[in-house]
Order: sequence, then C-alpha cells, then structure tokens
Amino acid sequence: MTKSRTRSPKEPPLKRPESASEPVKVEETPFEAVASICSVLVVGLFILTFIAQNFVIPSGSMENTLLVGDHLVVDRITLAPPAKWMPLVHYREPRHGDIVVFIKPSPEPQLDSDGKPQYFFLVKRLIGVPGDHIHLHNGIVIINGVAQAPPPTSIAGSDNTIDSEYLDEFPSIPPAQAPSGGETDSWAVEAPNYIVNGDLVVPPGMYFMMGDNRHDSLDSRYWGFVPRQNIVGRPLFNYWSFVTPDSVYEQTGIGPRLAWMGHVALHFFTETRWSRTFHLTR
Repeated sequence: MTKSRTRSPKEPPLKRPESASEPVKVEETPFEAVASICSVLVVGLFILTFIAQNFVIPSGSMENTLLVGDHLVVDRITLAPPAKWMPLVHYREPRHGDIVVFIKPSPEPQLDSDGKPQYFFLVKRLIGVPGDHIHLHNGIVIINGVAQAPPPTSIAGSDNTIDSEYLDEFPSIPPAQAPSGGETDSWAVEAPNYIVNGDLVVPPGMYFMMGDNRHDSLDSRYWGFVPRQNIVGRPLFNYWSFVTPDSVYEQTGIGPRLAWMGHVALHFFTETRWSRTFHLTR
C-alpha cells in the first residue's frame, strides 16, 4: 500500500515544468535588424543590376505593342552573353521577332556635363540576324526572299508623308538621301557596303531593329545595325502604365519634372491604364 506524502506548509509550492511546445519569444537585436535590412537591399540591388531592370517607354515608335508611359520589367539574363559563374541560367541568342532593349549604337558616344559618356536605351523589334538579306517593298519587310507579316498591333496608315517613300522602299533609296535628318553620317557612308542586289545584308555580330509603328520610328533604317554587345535584355511585362504625352520625356529641368510628378499624384487612379497592368510584352 502506497503512502501519500503530505507537503509541509513551510515548503515552497511545486513548480510545473514548462512545456516543450510552449513558444519562446526571442527579441531581435538592433544589429540583427540592420543586417536583415541590408541583406534585403543587397538582394534587391543584385536583381535590379544583373537580373531585371525597370524601363519606361518614352516614344511612340512601338505603338500599339508598347505605349508611351508603359513601365516594363526587363529580363537582363536570357539574352546576355553566357557567364561561367552562372552555369544553371538559361541563355539564348536573340531571335527574329524578339522585342529587345539595347543601347543605341553611336560611333562617338555623347558626353554629359562631367565628361562621362551618355548611353541612350531604346526598345525595338528584332527584324534581322547575322546573314539575313533584308529589304522593304511597299512597307512589307522581306527577309531572305520571304515576305513577313506586319506586327500584330501595328498602326495602319502614316502621318509621316515626307519619309514614307524612304521607309517603305528601304534600301532602294540610299540612307544618304533620307529626308528627315534622323540618319547618322556614318551610316550614310557605311550602308552601301552592305547592299547586295538590292538587299541589306546583316553582317556577323550585328542585328537589324525596327519599331512596330514603322512610319514613326527612327530605327536601323536611319542609324544602322546594333552590335551584339549593345543588347541589354528583353521586356517581360508591363507593371504600370500611365497616360503620358510624348513631350514629357523630352523636358529637362527640375520645374517640369516636379509639375509632372504632381500631375501623376493627382491623376494616378484616373489616368493609369489598369488594363495594361502585368500585361505580357510580345
């Protein structure tokens, strides 16, 4: 028979052992908080520098595929030259029909006020790859003897009546005779070297770009081929689109920029193109 033990009134009460499943609250130190913030910033900076980048459409050369005021996320990996330090990443060469972000080719880069070179980013559709024979007849692109369908969202007609003959019959009219002044002097001199039997032949390491809005696009017809190393990436999707006049991105100075920021703040909900949010770029 087991005897029960009676606890003396002077003995302290027995403590119940803490449950192993009871959560333990751990306070984050200031150092750990700063380290967490820094790690997020580093990852974000890495993504924006090497993987994806923000890009805004400043002109109507790609309408209606891309509109002025579209803000795009650009994939900087897929079309980049392969890197040994990222062996698991999928790379590929640029292909016909790709929409490409690239640095505008220039024989002599313009310099800013500090004497540093300025780079102008453009977005166009890739029309010709190395070895292609290209010409336009009645505005139709013909590659290696095969007529190509126009862009699915291209704009019919043209308001650019001065350049229409040059744009539609390229390169029948030599670039040196382009009437709008958009061509570069170096391209006017170099272009005849690449014309064979009425076709423009794309040389190795070069690409031929055109805007979908073909009668309102300064592209390879005016300033020549785009070197492979100038290709930055390809747009993935449109994360925000706001109704924007073409002239906004041509203005300089703090005054016009502050005025535009105020306009965006006041009309954010009414002038955002909500139907284009997360719209895939094709």
